[in-house]
Amino acid sequence: MPRILVFQHVAAEPLGTLDPLIRRRGHRIKFVNFERDPDARPDIDRYRGLIVLGGPMNVEDQARRPHLKTELAVIERALAQGKPVLGICLGAQLLAHVLGAGIRRNPSPEIGWYDLATTDGGRRDPVTGALGAHAAVFQWHSYTFDLPAGAEHLARTPTCENQAFRYGAAAYGFQFHLEMDGALIERWLGLPEYRDELVAARLGHGPDEIRTLTASRIDAMQASADTVFNGFLDLIGRPARRIVLPSR
Repeated sequence: MPRILVFQHVAAEPLGTLDPLIRRRGHRIKFVNFERDPDARPDIDRYRGLIVLGGPMNVEDQARRPHLKTELAVIERALAQGKPVLGICLGAQLLAHVLGAGIRRNPSPEIGWYDLATTDGGRRDPVTGALGAHAAVFQWHSYTFDLPAGAEHLARTPTCENQAFRYGAAAYGFQFHLEMDGALIERWLGLPEYRDELVAARLGHGPDEIRTLTASRIDAMQASADTVFNGFLDLIGRPARRIVLPSR
């Protein structure tokens, strides 16, 4: 049975709607939660794919958070083995960093709902093509990545040029959070540290405005997210069907 390795950094940033999609296919998920076990040493050799989730830390925090170095090494080995890799938010920045791209502060944080435009390559891509030419996506980040050399640029927003990329045939970085549902967005808005970050960003909108947009946009994002994530999971493959032999 194919197994998927998932790197989680904080309890508040789980797989979200990606979790039931993976389980519905019959895959086993191995979570490594670096908040609980910062000294974990996962081995990608045992797994068919890797998903690296978001978190409040940044690539530059490696001295204070040595587990980031562990993650970078695992991502590098997964790429060398040609295994599918999906990086979300911080995960996308870690993937870009492994590929030699710079990580820096975005000119302005993106928190809440933003209009995503896919590139020509993004619309042709078997994974991100489901987003169409434009899509409303949920964001929560203040850092961004440069486009890695040799990567396909897949999407942008007016306030952040590099929103998604594909490297090779099976490595994807998404700066945005397609995995969100309404309950998870509400959870983030209720956490003091997340709420403080939103206030400090001075974006001109607050929790109430985000809640209003969530009510009108979350269903469409979840529908496209299911197709996008299933496209990525197709790269990992499906578990082999068990053959039951007749009894003698």
